[in-house]
Amino acid sequence: MDRLDFVTRVNPEYVDRVYEQYLRDPRSVDESWQQTFAAMDSGAPMPAGYFHANNGNGKVATGTQDATIRIASEMSAHEPLPEFTGPMPQLTIGVHKLVHAYRELGHLVGNIDPLGHNRTSHQLLELSQFNISEADLNRTVGSGGFLGPIDGTLRDLLAKLQATYCRQIGVEFQNISDKAQREWLAQQMEPVLNRPKLSQEQARAVLFQVLAAEEFEQFLRLKFKGAKTFSLEGAESLIPLLNTIVDEGATVGAEEVCFGMPHRGRLSVLAHVLNKPYEVILSEFKYTNVQQAWEGDGDVKYHLGYANDRSVSNGKNVHLSLSPNPSHLELVNPVVEGIVRCKQKIRGDKDHSKVVPILLHGDAAFTGQGIVFETLNLSELPFWRTGGTIHVIVNNQIGFTTPPHEGRFTPYPTDVAKMIQAPIFHVNGDDPEAVVWAGKLAIAFRQKFKCDVFIDLWCYRRWGHNETDEPMFTQPKMYKQIRDHKTTRQLYSQKLVADSYADQKVLDDMKSVARERLESSLKLAEEVRPRQKSATFNPLWKTMVRIPTDWSANTKVTRDVLAKVAEGINKFPAIFNPHPKLAELMKKRLDAVKAGKGIDWGCGEMLAMGSLLLEGTPIRFTGQDVQRGTFSHRQAVLFDQETGEPYTPLNFMVPDQKTHLTIQNSMLSEMAVLGFEYGFASADPRNLVIWEAQFGDFVNGTQPIIDQFISAAESKWQLMNGLVMMLPHGFEGQGPEHSNAYLERFLSLCAENNIQVAVPSNPAQVFHLLRRQIHRKFRKPLVLMMPKSLLRAEIATSKIEEFTDGVMQLVIDDPVALDREKVRRVLFCSGKVFYTLSEAREKEGIKDTALVRVEQLYPFPKKEIQAVLAKYRNARDVTWVQEEPKNKGAWSYMEPRLRELLPDPATLHYVGREESASPATGSTKVHGNEELELIQQALEIAPKAPATPVQAAAAAAPAAQPASPPARLQAMASSPVTQQMM
Repeated sequence: MDRLDFVTRVNPEYVDRVYEQYLRDPRSVDESWQQTFAAMDSGAPMPAGYFHANNGNGKVATGTQDATIRIASEMSAHEPLPEFTGPMPQLTIGVHKLVHAYRELGHLVGNIDPLGHNRTSHQLLELSQFNISEADLNRTVGSGGFLGPIDGTLRDLLAKLQATYCRQIGVEFQNISDKAQREWLAQQMEPVLNRPKLSQEQARAVLFQVLAAEEFEQFLRLKFKGAKTFSLEGAESLIPLLNTIVDEGATVGAEEVCFGMPHRGRLSVLAHVLNKPYEVILSEFKYTNVQQAWEGDGDVKYHLGYANDRSVSNGKNVHLSLSPNPSHLELVNPVVEGIVRCKQKIRGDKDHSKVVPILLHGDAAFTGQGIVFETLNLSELPFWRTGGTIHVIVNNQIGFTTPPHEGRFTPYPTDVAKMIQAPIFHVNGDDPEAVVWAGKLAIAFRQKFKCDVFIDLWCYRRWGHNETDEPMFTQPKMYKQIRDHKTTRQLYSQKLVADSYADQKVLDDMKSVARERLESSLKLAEEVRPRQKSATFNPLWKTMVRIPTDWSANTKVTRDVLAKVAEGINKFPAIFNPHPKLAELMKKRLDAVKAGKGIDWGCGEMLAMGSLLLEGTPIRFTGQDVQRGTFSHRQAVLFDQETGEPYTPLNFMVPDQKTHLTIQNSMLSEMAVLGFEYGFASADPRNLVIWEAQFGDFVNGTQPIIDQFISAAESKWQLMNGLVMMLPHGFEGQGPEHSNAYLERFLSLCAENNIQVAVPSNPAQVFHLLRRQIHRKFRKPLVLMMPKSLLRAEIATSKIEEFTDGVMQLVIDDPVALDREKVRRVLFCSGKVFYTLSEAREKEGIKDTALVRVEQLYPFPKKEIQAVLAKYRNARDVTWVQEEPKNKGAWSYMEPRLRELLPDPATLHYVGREESASPATGSTKVHGNEELELIQQALEIAPKAPATPVQAAAAAAPAAQPASPPARLQAMASSPVTQQMM
């Protein structure tokens, strides 16, 4: 029997299934079939030993004889094939390639631009690419794997492919490596040709939403001439899109939707999606709903947020919230993700289906701002996952005045999303039905696969960046076309009339209803009503006091509690193998607590977190290397030395411990991670949320989050937050990038009791600062300038009484028992420099100089400093001493405040490094000389002159070397206090 005769007995259905499976995922079929189909797909000639069989339905079986015999033995049927009547093998191969090509590239020739600038052809979609010609169009070729309804001809298949992938929706999903996701998307789109038909009722509902959005924008422009609204016009389909996602989401498990968006279209989204009353919005234009003084400074209306419970079509209520947003358009992205993650935790939403994030973007900002990339990266990491975000890019096809080709090099603004293999729907904003269908697909995909999904809403901006701009200055051709282009409402109205879904009376009635609502709301806006106040964002914050009068807190704990924590971290599972050094470290911490002395920073921090956990406060702690600590002082997570498995001792202090520490090393990002943690902290005041910079200097990568949210959110948006930022800070000869945490920047942001800035000098202070964050009836962000070399310095340890009997001290007076009547100089300082000065003072035997630590710089401890100054009545010299250059650190902040408190006739002086463009020198030697000079100036230690001319000449011999300082000061420069623990 020859080979062809043998193959004609092979089960054609089996071969068909194998080939279709290969097209979906080549690795899922036998290697011999992979080789065979790969040879076919490459167009290479069949080598000797290959043969073909056609099943008459457009499918070809190909393989070596041995492979075919082996596979044939697995088949259930071996009937001869019917006489060959179908397409030739090469045509069949081309048909399958054609289907794949349209799935992959059809979007490139889609009708997705409402202004009509679409490609009508693409070389890779030409029939010749698949060895097909127009002469083949009427041939019967089967489906080629396409799942939609066809009559079997190539002509109909091609038409259905174009209808599915080249109309008003273009889809990118072939870059997804997950087989189930790709198959699901094809199964949803192809049977309905990517356009299910709406009923009359559904179509009218969509039209009314578009109409209401347009009427709203026109009404604002008519009644408030010259006011900025950042109109949605040109993208009105956004309203039915978002409403569809909310309504459909409620049917598949969503109970809460959290939005983040820029200002374009924000007012319309507030009104028509979150149902913020028209009269509230209009009162903001008429200034009848004026911000009260105690509410802070407020913000412009198109930055404000809102929250509301909304009834949806299935009778359920969905909680909707829109986070306030600054003009840094994409900054809100990680903040919303953090809020969602926390709310999912509150709801016990382990599969991330109940709380859904939706982020809206502008096309220019999405491709231009790096925080987008960082946030997308976070979305795929387990500790930051929220189960997928629905991203909607309102594709204006322009930035402020910048066209796309000047703002990106990619065809679409969504191309950055391919890094996380998310499906992307490019949709024409002038086709509301296509937009609604994209929304249904997006929420269904997100809820099923818990992955991000993108909707690229192609539209245009009917006006300039805002209504006062003249876009014709920079885009005359584009805006001539826009001026003559019919609105989405007009185009869709014409369609419904043509489909007999509506007539002119229906359209007129819709307009009357929309306009009457606006007119009646304008009258209500003249008055201030309780209904006009913003909805409460989160009921968990109702117990918090907005304007605190008492900033104190009882943060003491008993020795028994401290012992329970210290003992708890030494209870390892029987099968756990800790590193011997770390096991010894844990024992030393226990010994220190039992002895009541020598409690170092790592232990003090552990006692703070452990005691809060035992009290029922969850703790979330993130940042680069936080599990170990950049300087190896923390060791909050231990790793089994045999298996590598992690173990967090603080989570197993007592049996059945209810509250846990979740501490996680973050990716190498600052801005997005800090934004996420800020968002998490803003959703629930019952959590202690901590972010630590690897080095304090790296906090400058987060500056927009600090400026726009951490320091200003309460004043702008009345949003409290208790986030803690730990920033290692200290000048220790490690260069400009590992010295300064930009203390001066934080102090420049301080006003209206907005944040707290502290430089703790011992572990007990950190203990009380962390506990104080929870044991007060309000929340304020806390910026902690943490040490490096002090982490293990014996001089900077604490006693047990400081934890059990003390509180956080805003100012610490000199611990040495000086004769206060003889003190003539008072040196104020913060942080490590205190220990440097104290050591030098002791060695020099200085008795007339007091050293006072200011532990909390803001809120400024005025009363406490006044009380200290009152103790030294004869002091005439008050000096601020700092390690930082004069234009950095706390001097510029402290100088006017200290000067105001000076007793007459005392004078104020500065001691520290000179002004510098760089935070610190890169030379260890120069650093040491600078520090010695600082000590000499602060303590008035004069460098000793050489005793004889010979000694002077010897000292001056190395021309490039400065005069040697006294030996005792050299010893100080090399002491553990001044050396950084890397």
